[in-house]
Amino acid sequence: MTYGDKPGGYPASSKWLHWLVAASVLLTAPVAIVMHRVGEGPLADTLYNLHKSLGILILILMALRLINRIVAGAPAPAPGLEPHERIISTAVHGLLYVLLIAMAVVGYVANSAYGATTPFFGLFTLPKIVADNEALATQLFTVHRWTGWLVIGLVLAHIGGAMMHFVIKRDTVLQRMLPRALGGI
Repeated sequence: MTYGDKPGGYPASSKWLHWLVAASVLLTAPVAIVMHRVGEGPLADTLYNLHKSLGILILILMALRLINRIVAGAPAPAPGLEPHERIISTAVHGLLYVLLIAMAVVGYVANSAYGATTPFFGLFTLPKIVADNEALATQLFTVHRWTGWLVIGLVLAHIGGAMMHFVIKRDTVLQRMLPRALGGI
């Protein structure tokens, strides 16, 4: 299997990073929704800290994905994709990369401006990167929240596209990112 010029599956490192990011995003989205709906107290604190930790984890994993993409490359587009499918796929993937990184950075800066700590799964606390500024924090949290809804929409489009290829078109688009043990190529 040669990457970049022949169709095939993604390298194992790409698959691992993809599914780790996917799991983190699919966990942090409901945590974010619930943490805003519970009253103040220990549960809210735990959810906020989990959300912050997952955000930093996503940032780290996305940085590793970028490095991995440069080093390991990616297979050529799946054969049989229509031109519009390639355009949509490229746009959704690119937006997910940009927005997941931007969202994590904006969340971290907003949290710093708010004056709150940014813990990482109880292992350590990240340093503040801006001075306390409630007005800035409010603006950045708004951007963070709306970006989150956009990411949720893109994730649903991404999953929908993968399912369309698997169930309706019955091609190998989904299998290219699945681990071999689950039928991947």
